[in-house]
Amino acid sequence: MRGRVLRAWREGVKAAGGAAGPAGAPPWRVLFFGTDRFAVTALRALEAARDPSKDSVVSRLEVVTLPSCLPGDLPVRNCARELQLPVHEWPHTGPVGQFDVGVVASFGRLLSEDLILQFPYGVLNVHPSCLPRWRGPAPIIHTVLHGDKVTGVTIMEIRPKRFDVGPIIKQEEFAVPPRCTAKELEGMLSELGADMLIAVLKNLPESLKNKKEQPKEGVTFAPKISVAKSCIKWEEQTAAQILQLHRAIGSMFPLQTLWKGTTVKLLDFVEVDDIPGFADEALNNHGSVPGSLLYHKASQMLMARCKEGWIGIKTVILKKKLTAVDFYNGYMHSWFQQSSRTVHQECRFQTLKLTTTKKTLKERGVLTQDVKQ
Repeated sequence: MRGRVLRAWREGVKAAGGAAGPAGAPPWRVLFFGTDRFAVTALRALEAARDPSKDSVVSRLEVVTLPSCLPGDLPVRNCARELQLPVHEWPHTGPVGQFDVGVVASFGRLLSEDLILQFPYGVLNVHPSCLPRWRGPAPIIHTVLHGDKVTGVTIMEIRPKRFDVGPIIKQEEFAVPPRCTAKELEGMLSELGADMLIAVLKNLPESLKNKKEQPKEGVTFAPKISVAKSCIKWEEQTAAQILQLHRAIGSMFPLQTLWKGTTVKLLDFVEVDDIPGFADEALNNHGSVPGSLLYHKASQMLMARCKEGWIGIKTVILKKKLTAVDFYNGYMHSWFQQSSRTVHQECRFQTLKLTTTKKTLKERGVLTQDVKQ
């Protein structure tokens, strides 16, 4: 009953033009839902679209974000404060019936049907993939992790009960640059998504009229990534796969391994092709096994054997951050006094197996600085 009443009210407001311009034209009253850096770009674009010196697309803008019990604060809340926008903490969403359209960007919560029906023009979602590929909370990470050459942004209509299944309002492809990290790609897609959002809002009724259902083919899912994914499996992963993993999650979870029973983190990976003079040397090390370590003096880099190929490492975190030179001098030098090209069976990294897939808040640090998954 409540749903029918809300639908009737919604259609009546749309027919009357609401509080927007004549005949359902902008500027719109917008309620924004978001949390992270990706969402901040869209929020800033909406604020810029309120500029009265231009043809305003937005007349009113308020923000809904999640409670934060971590050090620091959510990027969207910080941005809203900077822009002096009213902020509501979920599940509170502000005054009922005071907005024309909702906008979601990286919010991570399902919106109820009753809430969606409070917006005469529905709720739009800015999703960083070409749906239906990579539905779920971590589309950018999975794009990089799986080596996709092309991704994109979808502006879709939110539907209740399920994430990322609503009809497509606007979609644009984006070529993924070679060696791009998830953090870098996030910045690029957030700018594209913000531009697409404003374009949709400029002609919202027409955009909604031309929406289309998502294809049933090509559906893939992008589940949230846990810290367990950061454990390098030397016996199972090739050098190319480890590099891809680092680019996908390294800014959120530095890759981890075991050194003499102690957990270490590895930073600043380098492809062997970018290390002059190493390829021929590596071919002579027939005694190496996955995880075996060498020190490449010419490049001042550690070289680790993978399931296939080798990978360069510039930095190790073992109690403190160490350069490859520091790590070699402190922990490897005694093995290589006679020959730096001989593989020593004891000198190797080993696969770390975590007992839990969740990281504590203390270990994780400030969640608000994580990449939008």
